[in-house]
Amino acid sequence: MTQWLAKNNVRRCGRAAAGVLLACASAAAQQQDPPAAAPIRISVDRVDVGVIVTDARGNFVSNLGQQDFQVLDNNSPQAITDFVSVDAPGQVLMTVEAGPAVYLLQDAHMFVADALLNGLAPGDRVAIASYNEAPSEVLDFTADKQAAQAALEQIQFTLGYGNLNLSSSLNTVLDWLAPIPGKKTIVLVSTGVDTSPAVAAQTLVGRLQNGDVRLLAVSMSGPLRKGRKGNKPQVQQTEEMLEQADGWLKTLAESTGGRAFFPENAKAFQETYRQIAQIVRHEYSLAYAPPQADGAPHAIDVKVKAGANGSKDTTPDFRVDHRKGYIAPKAPN
Repeated sequence: MTQWLAKNNVRRCGRAAAGVLLACASAAAQQQDPPAAAPIRISVDRVDVGVIVTDARGNFVSNLGQQDFQVLDNNSPQAITDFVSVDAPGQVLMTVEAGPAVYLLQDAHMFVADALLNGLAPGDRVAIASYNEAPSEVLDFTADKQAAQAALEQIQFTLGYGNLNLSSSLNTVLDWLAPIPGKKTIVLVSTGVDTSPAVAAQTLVGRLQNGDVRLLAVSMSGPLRKGRKGNKPQVQQTEEMLEQADGWLKTLAESTGGRAFFPENAKAFQETYRQIAQIVRHEYSLAYAPPQADGAPHAIDVKVKAGANGSKDTTPDFRVDHRKGYIAPKAPN
């Protein structure tokens, strides 16, 4: 699929896609359960932390060892019990919204995903899933990147109006990933519109905060914004819907120490996928035992020690990205 077709597809279908998405969002407002009185908490007996380290120029630092890291739990140093370096293969589950809006815009992003697949290490494995009302497995984990690209192009999209149960689907996807060891990443290609019940969304955030999966979100809101038209109330309603969806994608990604990307055209999608491939290839995985069984929120901080990577500085100028907290287990009565 050529870049020309991708760009023209965005211009042609943006307004229709925004209208479809607005209908889904309106349906979600009617169908969602009322918010629960308190957030759902999920406690853990092992704290897994994915870590990305970059230097002052934004370059990934990829030759660190376990001895180069310090983990703080509520400002208290903790012993690292497990360590996986950047050289270990990763597992990437690309999860694509298969609703009508993404169908109309698919040429803007689906066929430039080779920037992601080609940027991964040879040993990295990729799986493909789609979702609308529920997730569907398209391709099991494989190191064959060509097979993954072919699977992306064969995704069946739902036309017409339907549910986009993002949170409920991701909860199921986390179940799929739970028994898989090592570094795990969900690359979510989505508008961010979610018709799931509120309890599913609350559960999802808790699981992402406490789990061992990094989520990187690729939003479809850029192309949709380009195509929005109508009277002032309609434009405002569409903008509010898209801002809410963008905020939800940011919340999901940041819960894991990941990032949300908002590309606006085919070229920007390609650069986004290239960046994601670099993140996947340069993730460290650390784990430690929670120091207290108090059932309370705990803050996580990961630092790179002085002298790491051959640095002579007492405080090396590294940026360390990771998730920021978890809920500790509660002691049995």
